[in-house]
Amino acid sequence: MSEIDPAFIQPIEHRPKPFTIEAEGIPIIDLSPITSNNHYENDRGDINDIGVLIAEIGNACEKWGFFQVINHGVPLEKLERLEVTGRKFFTLPQEEKRKVGRDEANPIGYYDSEHTRNVKDWKQVFDFTVKDPSFIPVDPDDLKPKELINCWPQSPPEFKEDAQGYARELEKLAFKLLELIALSLGLAADRLNGYFNDHASFVRLNYYPSCPSPQLVLGLNQHKDAGALTILAQDDVGGLQVRRKSDGEWVSVRPNPGAFIINVGDIVQVWSNDKYESVEHRVMVNSEKERLSIPFFFYPAHYIMVKPLEETIDNENPPKYNEYNWGVYFATKRKSNFKKLQVENIQVAHFKIVSQ
Repeated sequence: MSEIDPAFIQPIEHRPKPFTIEAEGIPIIDLSPITSNNHYENDRGDINDIGVLIAEIGNACEKWGFFQVINHGVPLEKLERLEVTGRKFFTLPQEEKRKVGRDEANPIGYYDSEHTRNVKDWKQVFDFTVKDPSFIPVDPDDLKPKELINCWPQSPPEFKEDAQGYARELEKLAFKLLELIALSLGLAADRLNGYFNDHASFVRLNYYPSCPSPQLVLGLNQHKDAGALTILAQDDVGGLQVRRKSDGEWVSVRPNPGAFIINVGDIVQVWSNDKYESVEHRVMVNSEKERLSIPFFFYPAHYIMVKPLEETIDNENPPKYNEYNWGVYFATKRKSNFKKLQVENIQVAHFKIVSQ
């Protein structure tokens, strides 16, 4: 069932032009017209509200690949509880945290830079899947989907409840954003929903300690996200930087209390046939303050074949990518987390169709 009432949707050619508020260029978009726990509680908005919102989403995806959302409907107390719980966990002794550590066979749980080959990433991490159990291949040499079951720490005791409560709210928001993106491409609101019936999404808690030599490391090296969407909560310390499409400059994303930062990933880039682009981003560390961020990675089912959508291609705009299997792609990409590869790690550009 679509989150967005079709009665409020105008044909794309008749939708109002977008207006956005910008903080250092990154658009801030108000989701009030499609949420119910804000000042529009008893009024889902009129056609113009929804039309403007759809246009704003499309404009942000096309020009930036990133945007922030406010009035998103996620109870902030859910986020605040997980932030407190997460900080408690990361202050535990290393031997306690490593009791729920990930490894090559089980990619879910705790790890830090000592667990990976990229020791320049200055952070500690805890991952958990949204669906428990979740199924996805983890080894490109054995593509049978693996059942991933979350392993929760004993301390703090509220960790599991707080984490699962937050994940359920972010799952709802992810589907709303997916429908807005579909509408911005001129598709039916629920056009993409079926790819996520058995989605393999997960939540990550990133803890960045203060760093005495921030010029020598990054909190997270520059990269693009492989999935469909990422929904990020960052604290007031900040540190996220986005490579601006217009000139290639790095732009800091200023923390906005109560807002989530959204970016489209490689899958949306392929589905849209390059109309929307997955954009490079990185995280800078702070010499004085620790930082906590919580991204939600929205991944489709492992068996989904990813290729440009039929509605996004025609004779003048032929498909720009060969199709690929998401589970195989995920398993191949994650292999570099544990061992140095002899070839370049898989990228969506490897599926790009080269014109003759």
